[in-house]
Amino acid sequence: MEHTQAIKLLRELIQHETWDELPEQFDQLHIQDVAEALDQCEAQQVTKAFALLPEDRWAGVFAHLSPTTQYPLLEELDDEQGRFILSNLLPDDRTALLEALSDEPLEKMLRLLPAPQVKEALRQLGYPEESAGRLMTTDLVLLKPTWTVQQALQHVRTHTESEETINTLYVVDAANRLIGTVGLKRLVLSEPEEKVGALISGSLVTVHAGDDREEAARLIQRYDITALPVIDKTGVLLGVVTVDDVMDVIEEEHTEDFHKMGGSGVVNLSLKDARPSLLYRKRVGWLVLLVFMNIFGGAGIAYFEETIEAVIALVFFLPLIVDSGGNAGSQSATLMVRALATGDVHARDWLKLWGKELGVALGLGITMGIAVYGLGLWRGGSEVAMVVSLAMVLVVIMGSMIGMLLPFLLTRFKMDPATASAPLITSIADIAGILIYFSIATALLTIPAA
Repeated sequence: MEHTQAIKLLRELIQHETWDELPEQFDQLHIQDVAEALDQCEAQQVTKAFALLPEDRWAGVFAHLSPTTQYPLLEELDDEQGRFILSNLLPDDRTALLEALSDEPLEKMLRLLPAPQVKEALRQLGYPEESAGRLMTTDLVLLKPTWTVQQALQHVRTHTESEETINTLYVVDAANRLIGTVGLKRLVLSEPEEKVGALISGSLVTVHAGDDREEAARLIQRYDITALPVIDKTGVLLGVVTVDDVMDVIEEEHTEDFHKMGGSGVVNLSLKDARPSLLYRKRVGWLVLLVFMNIFGGAGIAYFEETIEAVIALVFFLPLIVDSGGNAGSQSATLMVRALATGDVHARDWLKLWGKELGVALGLGITMGIAVYGLGLWRGGSEVAMVVSLAMVLVVIMGSMIGMLLPFLLTRFKMDPATASAPLITSIADIAGILIYFSIATALLTIPAA
């Protein structure tokens, strides 16, 4: 609560332009908290407040600002201040800023950087989007296997001012190919004359620069490491992906999956920052598509018009039947999409999981069929009860099968399984449910179709 109140107080001081009290408040907060408060203020207030920060905190606070605050702030600062911030950002934070800019702002920001950092920034931007190469930091402490522990520690002391992590040190050969890693604790506790190469233990866990960042996140989670080496095809060490970057990736990927499964496009901004026009564009496509899909459902109902006229009671159960199929399908799709995303299951497992899901769906369908049988007796008699009960069993099985198989089908065609959104599953299940329900009614009640 004190933490929240401190951020609120800082935000209020900035909004009321009480500039003389800001330095003291800045000293009491972490850089992440300062950035959160600044993100909630007007652009001109952010610029004035940011200038009152100690310069040694500029890069840290800037790195945690939202993208919608970062570039406008750089625009307001003079070139010297902008150069100072960009030069002191960690490589991965600088890449995250630059990749979000269009061509003209990107060119302007690159002109502020010294030549070596421009070259480094362009190299990282050259990797595929959402790759480990875009995510990595290139500030590393590298050791040679022939060094003594004493030499290695002296090297660490003189090369760690700007490093993001030194808990793990990387041993490379003359061509910068990664040989192994050494923990800082082990290095400190070893004899001064012992060779660094003798301290290497365990097998290497690495990722290639072109690999998807989700693979980097999976490896860090699987092997419980704080930093993952990024190498090229020849084994040369390019950088590391750190656990804090992976946490951001996991959050972004989960948000993206939720958006897709909700039947909308991915919104990379906070909802508070997103313009209504952007939200409209992200949502309208799916809604229009689903409108045209649901026309088939209406056509199915029209086809069985005589059946409906003969037994009006069937209409009472229509929402209940078709919604149950959509709900079962959404449940199944959610489980499969999540399992595919975490690597718990793979595309080759579809047949085994299909058999398991069929058994589960059969059990669910029979349970729900029994539950609605009594309702059918009350509303339409024994014949209607039989139709409703049997339709419920088949519709739940059908919905579950669609929900289970569609993510695998999308994976087979190299598409994101999260695209199997709840609205899409529900619409498909609704159409199939209508056809199943009225076909059974027509057959069992001996009513000819139109």
